[in-house]
Amino acid sequence: MERLEVFKNELNYIKDSRVRNSLIHMISVLPDYFFEVAAASTGKYHPDYAQGEGGLLRHSKAAMRIGYELLENPAIGDKYKPVEKDLMLAALLIHDGLKLGNPREKYTRFDHPILMADFVEKEKDNLEINDEERQLMEDVIKTHMGVWTTDYNGNKILEKPKTKYQNFVHMCDFLASRKCILVPFDDNNNISV
Repeated sequence: MERLEVFKNELNYIKDSRVRNSLIHMISVLPDYFFEVAAASTGKYHPDYAQGEGGLLRHSKAAMRIGYELLENPAIGDKYKPVEKDLMLAALLIHDGLKLGNPREKYTRFDHPILMADFVEKEKDNLEINDEERQLMEDVIKTHMGVWTTDYNGNKILEKPKTKYQNFVHMCDFLASRKCILVPFDDNNNISV
């Protein structure tokens, strides 16, 4: 599978070439399993399109597409600068990039938002975005789980979203995980509308 070809449509949503090139780099260093596994091992928290082989990839594409559609609406999008929109969309595409950890583990890592934000930080020398822009991406990735901040043992692991950017990314991820919102995909894992 050609990684960039899989995201051809999504990369076109990003207008700023620095953000797009940074996203291209991040896609190139994601673990292979990101392109192969379901969005969740149980299927309990995601719609049918996010199940089975490639489900995590499709969930990420759906989250980004939902974000794109919302940001195209002036009532929502006009609250953000163009580069902020691009950074949030890029973050949505990779927010679950280390969902099973790095190296891969059998089950979802509850701290995967932190792992992915740290991964972006580690790749900073390979990115074309500046430190402030990278920090925005990291901040929205690490809080994308919203109110679900405690692990299965009741330990508070994650931060809740506080900023408008964090809340927006969480909302898009949340909507992409709702079973009542169906996003149609073709046989090539592309959104078909």
